[in-house]
Amino acid sequence: MNPYRHFIGEVESALRAMQAADELPQPLDFSAITAEPPRDPAHGDIATNAAMVLAKAARKKPRDIAEALLARLKANPDVVEGAVAGPGFINLKLRDGFWRERLRDCLKAGLAYGDSQMGAGQKVNVEYVSANPTGPLTVAHARGAVVGDALANLLLKAGYDVTKEYYINDAGAQVDTLGRSTYLRYKEALGEKIGDIPEGFYPGEYLKEVGAAIATRDGARWIDKPEADWLPEMRSFAIDILMAGIKADLETLGVKIDVYSSERALVEGGAVDRAFDELTRQGLIYQGRLEPPKGKKPDDWEDREQTLFRATKFGDEVDRPLKKSDGGWTYFANDIAYHHDKFRRGFADMIDIWGADHGGYVKRLRAAVSATTGGKGQLDIKLCQLVRVMKNGELVRMSKRAGTFETLRDLLDEVGPDVVRFTMLTRKNDAPFDFDLVKATEQSRDNPVWYVQYGHARTRSVMRQANAAGISAEGLESAVLDRLDDAGELALVRLIAQWPRQVEAAATAHEPHRIAFYLYDLAAAFHAHWNRGRDEPSLRFVVEGDPELSRARLALVQAVGFVIGSGLKVFGVTPVEEMR
Repeated sequence: MNPYRHFIGEVESALRAMQAADELPQPLDFSAITAEPPRDPAHGDIATNAAMVLAKAARKKPRDIAEALLARLKANPDVVEGAVAGPGFINLKLRDGFWRERLRDCLKAGLAYGDSQMGAGQKVNVEYVSANPTGPLTVAHARGAVVGDALANLLLKAGYDVTKEYYINDAGAQVDTLGRSTYLRYKEALGEKIGDIPEGFYPGEYLKEVGAAIATRDGARWIDKPEADWLPEMRSFAIDILMAGIKADLETLGVKIDVYSSERALVEGGAVDRAFDELTRQGLIYQGRLEPPKGKKPDDWEDREQTLFRATKFGDEVDRPLKKSDGGWTYFANDIAYHHDKFRRGFADMIDIWGADHGGYVKRLRAAVSATTGGKGQLDIKLCQLVRVMKNGELVRMSKRAGTFETLRDLLDEVGPDVVRFTMLTRKNDAPFDFDLVKATEQSRDNPVWYVQYGHARTRSVMRQANAAGISAEGLESAVLDRLDDAGELALVRLIAQWPRQVEAAATAHEPHRIAFYLYDLAAAFHAHWNRGRDEPSLRFVVEGDPELSRARLALVQAVGFVIGSGLKVFGVTPVEEMR
C-alpha cells in the first residue's frame, strides 16, 4: 500500500460526505489534492492541501473547509491527532501501528515493494543514447544512457508498458563522411600513405581497425574505384562495426535496448512521405521565405522559397523548412517521420533523452508531434548536460583512440558499471556534472554509491549475525512488530513506508535522480541507527535472550535491505552482500 495515496482516498471520502451533507457544493474537482509528508516531521505524518485547492471552486474560506474536513478525518481510526496549519493545510499524525503494518507490507512484497499499478499498462516509448554511429560512445553518451535506462525501469515499476529504443542515425551527411573516413583508413591499411586527415573527416584512431578489417575482407577491391561504388560499402561496413561496439559498451553498462530503429530504413520505407502527407492534409505545409536569424546573418543563409511546416501554430518561434535546396529531406523532416512512426506503432506517450546541445530543437519537435498526431501524442524531452571526468581537481582526458573525447569504455574500465550508473544519477539530468574518479571510489558518506551499498551490506551482515546466533530470519512478516517502539526505529519504519510514494512521484515527474536522493537518506538513517545500537546495547538488532524483539528488529533490517535492493534494481545496480 502507498499510505499517501491511501489517505488521498480517505480525504476524498470525507469530502464526498461533506457534499452529501450540503457542506460543500457539487461537483468539485479532486484531482489536485495531495497527501504527503510535511516538510517538518514535528508537524505530523501526513499533510493535505485539500482545503486550499477546493476553496475557490467551493466559494469558501480554506480554513473553514479545513476545520470541517479535519473533524471528519479525526473519526478515522488511524488518525490520532490533527491540526489546521497556516491558511488551510491539514496535518495528521497517525497511530504507530498503521506504520508498522506498512513495514509488514514491505516484508511480504520483498523487492517488489513499491511496485505500482499507477501506469495501468499504458504504453510509453523511451528513446535514449541514439548516438550517431560514427565513433565509440563517450562519457556524455553514458549519462543519457543511464538516465534513460533508469527512467524506463522506474516507469516499469510504476506499472507502465515501456519500450526502450535506440534510433540509429545511419542516413545523411555524417555517415557519408564516416564512409569517406573509413575509405581513407582502408587505403592506409593497404600500405598507402594518407598524410594528414582532411578537415571535416573523423580523425579517431578507432577507424584504423575498421579500415584494416575491410582491407582484410576485400583486399584491394575498392582501390581506384569511383566513390559511387565504394561509399555505400564503406559506410555500411563502418556502421555495422561501430554499432557492434556501441551495443557491447551498452551491454557492459547494463543497458538493454528493446528496439533499434534505423533512420535509413525509415526513410527508404516511405515514413517521411507519410508524415509529410499528413501535414499537407492538415494544411500545415506551404511554400514561403524565412526571415534570417536575428543578429549576424550566417554565411550559409539562403534567401529562397522553401517548403515550410507551420510550426508557429504549435508554439515554435518560426516555421521550419522540410526540404533542402537539392530537394532532399532535412534532418528535421526525418525526425518528424520517426516520431510519427512511433505514434503509428501505438506510442502516444514518448520520452526522448537528448544531449544539452540539442536544446534549441525541443520546441520544433514538440510542435511536430502535436501536429502529426492531432494533439494525441505527448513528447517529453529530457536534456542531459555535459559530463566532465575529473581526478584530484584536474580534467582527465582518458582516450587517444577516440580523438578528442573520453570514451565510455575507458570509464567503465576505470570504475565499473555500477559506479558509473549510480554516480550519473546523483544529479538532476539538466545540471552540469563532474564525474570525480577519486570521489566515485572512496569509502565515505561523501560517496553516495558506497554509502548506499554499505547500507545494504550492513543489512546482510545483521542477517548473518542472527543466523550465527540461532535466530531464524524466516517468516519475518509475522514478527511481533509492536516491539518496535523506539523513536529511531519508528522513524525508519516511516521512511521505508515512503518508498511506494517515491516511486510514483519520480515516475510521474520523469526524474530518476529522486530515487538516488531517497536511497541516500534511507541509508543515512539506517547507519545512524546502527551507530546508536553500537553505543546503546539495548538497541542492538540481535538481543540476547529476547528472540521476539530480535525478530522484530530483524524485520526492520530486512525491510531496509529490500527497499535499497529495490531502488538499486531500478538503477540497474547490483546490491553488494558485504564490503571488502
